[in-house]
Amino acid sequence: MSTSPQPPANTGATTAPPAQRKTSDLVRAAMSGWLGTALEFMDFQLYSLAAGLVFSQLFFIGESPALAVVSAMATYAVGYLARPVGAWYFGRLGDRVGRTKVLFITIALMGGATTLIGALPTAHTIGIFAPILLAVLRLVQGFGAGAEISGAGVMLAEYAPTNRRGIIASLVALGTNCGTLGASAIWGVLVAVLSEEQLLAWGWRVPFLGSAVILLFAVWVRFRLKESPVFEESAHVSDGVALTTAEIREKAERENDEPMLEALGQNRWRAMIPAFLLRFGQAGNSGLLQTYMVSFITVTLAMSASVGTSVVIVSSLVAFVTVPIVGALGDKFGRRRMYQVMSVISLVLIVPTVMAIAGAQVPQLFLGYIVMHNVSVMALASLENLTLPEIFGSRHRYAATGVIREIAAMVATGIGPVVVAAWVAAASGSWIPIAIMLALFTICPLIGTFLMPEVAGRDLKDPRNAV
Repeated sequence: MSTSPQPPANTGATTAPPAQRKTSDLVRAAMSGWLGTALEFMDFQLYSLAAGLVFSQLFFIGESPALAVVSAMATYAVGYLARPVGAWYFGRLGDRVGRTKVLFITIALMGGATTLIGALPTAHTIGIFAPILLAVLRLVQGFGAGAEISGAGVMLAEYAPTNRRGIIASLVALGTNCGTLGASAIWGVLVAVLSEEQLLAWGWRVPFLGSAVILLFAVWVRFRLKESPVFEESAHVSDGVALTTAEIREKAERENDEPMLEALGQNRWRAMIPAFLLRFGQAGNSGLLQTYMVSFITVTLAMSASVGTSVVIVSSLVAFVTVPIVGALGDKFGRRRMYQVMSVISLVLIVPTVMAIAGAQVPQLFLGYIVMHNVSVMALASLENLTLPEIFGSRHRYAATGVIREIAAMVATGIGPVVVAAWVAAASGSWIPIAIMLALFTICPLIGTFLMPEVAGRDLKDPRNAV
């Protein structure tokens, strides 16, 4: 196992202390990260629930119900194709000119595309152009979202006190929870108060158009946000802009900055592999439980649409307790150990919880979903939002965190629901494919922990990767 590199006692480098920030600045950064992440997951949960509940009837008409669901899930996956591109483009920009400027752009792109989805004509009106336009907006949405949650995680990690990073960065994970909860609650109300005809005629547009209110507030908060103190005072930054690689090397050689010289010669792939595995497992479980499972409950188990939305709402409420507890435990016992504990617990619980869900008895279904969702999705999200920025060095933290998050998400969350939907359909509605896929995803973070050192408490101005 690799050990985290430690800077020499005396390198000759002159490094300024982090820029001072008031408590109000930390609160504003936390609010910004929470709002942006909440909006991102609200946007995507609005779509994922719409894909499971109504989009198969609005944009994919003329197909069998099972095939229409698969098509709707495939369009959901389209958004993930643009996310790695957005993460790479905006992540590199964020590493060069700062976090705040990029986060302002990403939230505007992401939220604007979501609002426009609510204004789209359906296939009943314009035929094949309806799913094409839907896919285009999903691409724009994904392009902006690709650097959103990674940027929020980096910003909070670089703002927070070292011994409280886990609990403070868990606010990002709570943002995902709030977005999921808000979207699920909106859909729950719509399903409860509108007839199917009203829902298909106009009701489905309400949550997409209404998301513009949150977007405007989030943009206002971002406009007033100060830059990350770690970015401002890093050795490779001058006057708020990162130096070029040649300039960094010249400066490091002149000042005998051994950590920077070591960082320039590091193999970046060594850090990307464990980071990918951590993200891949959590993202895959999220896609199966928060996206596909709603369709499984509604279509395969033939239960009321309100059951699928209600179970997501209740589980999201429980996560308000799960997420900060796991974040605090990560501060106390370390990220690596907590990843191992939560992954093993998840593996043990997969079969009984999925069997409980597939039994189609409401109390058991709720219990099974809540337990598995909180252990295998929300607990890992609480750890992930901080662990990934801590793995990477200061020079490429934003880009590396964003790209690795989104490539893993594109493969796991984008493809996972499509694969399991097709597999369950081929297996005549069996729950076994779901359990197998959850196990495959869950074992990945466990493997990743054996390829990395403990990263809690790292100096985030260190330009070197932890691996």
